[in-house]
Amino acid sequence: MTTKSKQSQRDKSPFHTSRANDWCAGCGDFGILHSLDKILTQMDLSADEVAVFGGIGCSGKTPYYLASYGIHTLHGRVLPFASGAKLANPALTVIAVGGDGDGLSIGAGHLVGSGRRNVDLTYIIFDNGVYGLTKGQASPTLRIGEQTKAMPEPSLLEQTNPIAVGLASGFTWIGRGYAYDTRQLGELIEQAIRHPGSSMLVVLQPCPTYNELHNKEWYGGKDMDTGKPRLYSLQDEDYDPLIPADSAPAMREGKMLQCLQRAYEWGQRIPLGVFYQDLSRPQLSDMLTMRQTGGHVAAPAIQPICDAQGNSLVRLDSVFDTLRV
Repeated sequence: MTTKSKQSQRDKSPFHTSRANDWCAGCGDFGILHSLDKILTQMDLSADEVAVFGGIGCSGKTPYYLASYGIHTLHGRVLPFASGAKLANPALTVIAVGGDGDGLSIGAGHLVGSGRRNVDLTYIIFDNGVYGLTKGQASPTLRIGEQTKAMPEPSLLEQTNPIAVGLASGFTWIGRGYAYDTRQLGELIEQAIRHPGSSMLVVLQPCPTYNELHNKEWYGGKDMDTGKPRLYSLQDEDYDPLIPADSAPAMREGKMLQCLQRAYEWGQRIPLGVFYQDLSRPQLSDMLTMRQTGGHVAAPAIQPICDAQGNSLVRLDSVFDTLRV
């Protein structure tokens, strides 16, 4: 397929926007954006059924490049915003995007809280090992002793493992893809969206401007001992991440240990694919519905706020009664 015909297909997408894109040439962000656009279109979602929340940095611009609801939030706070939108309007397909610095440094506390809640949303971490928008400082995923060209000295800090953090936090679907492999990445995005609970997808990506250590050639390299590709799919090796809805607690413990073992495999061989999927945990929205008294209460986004005459339906009498002295 020619470049012109590919562009024509993107132009026909309901999520296509003509807004000028200022990412650096060769950035992995393009592969993630293309995969998102393609999969949302294939899932037959309309633009008004999708809300994309962005954090800070280069990845935070993603909502500008998709013709859906787009919300540019605060540094490290993308997940609370996205969680609130999903709880307010469960019909929305909610996707949060952010860099490894945004999510694993200042936003780490919110990442942990979101995993505990198990809200039905998808969180995509753009992982390039540096703070690309602020000139290439080491991010939490750069390993100790590594030094990119923007750093005057090697990193003194140990790496944060996003897969392990996501697992410990309670995300019920965890995967990892590669930005230049848009076919597999698209499949992973679709699985993450369809999963009934909190999904975290880490996407490895080169930063052609500031991270020359983990570039296209490095990710595309091979194991020096075996000659096998550095990047490989867990599912090609019959790795099973699934915890069924009716499983025993012991099964969850075994699957968590299995996930951790693969999460720390790095260097000559790097696994991609689905690391963990837990269908045994209830969603927060279901638990909130069960706790409500007087039957099911409609989601806030579809509750009426006034009667036919425009009068407010909110009644504060009971509140005032409790305050009367």
